[in-house]
Amino acid sequence: MTQKVLANNKKARHDYFIEETYEAGMVLKGTEIKSMRMGKLNLKDSYAKVEDGEIMIYSMHISPYEKGNIYNTDPLRPRKLLLNKREIRKLLGYTTQEGLTLIPLKVYLNSKGVAKMELAVAKGKKLYDKRDDMAKKDANRRMEQHMKQRR
Repeated sequence: MTQKVLANNKKARHDYFIEETYEAGMVLKGTEIKSMRMGKLNLKDSYAKVEDGEIMIYSMHISPYEKGNIYNTDPLRPRKLLLNKREIRKLLGYTTQEGLTLIPLKVYLNSKGVAKMELAVAKGKKLYDKRDDMAKKDANRRMEQHMKQRR
């Protein structure tokens, strides 16, 4: 399965523990898909909520398409995500728990050219968790360098 990644949320794995991931379609309007294909998309501070049995994504910035004139929409408008009813109910259960939230990890085009989003159920990390992760990465990096030198 080939996919072209349009945007990655690099800070998500640094700031959150990822519990579970889901693939969701997106409802787009006007020239948003053209702008996304050009890479004019930002997931930095975006998050999702379950509202009235639907999942909405907020603060996802899609820049207006340059040649789009009247068909351009608000870059920060809330967008609906497409998931099965069973998955939406499950996500609603997760978000009612203390400390769990929905964040996008990446947006990509699948093999058919359809825009999809990888949505994660995540729990926020504390500062000491971030320090532990950085220390583990540093230790692994040193170990790899040491092994390389021994060969």
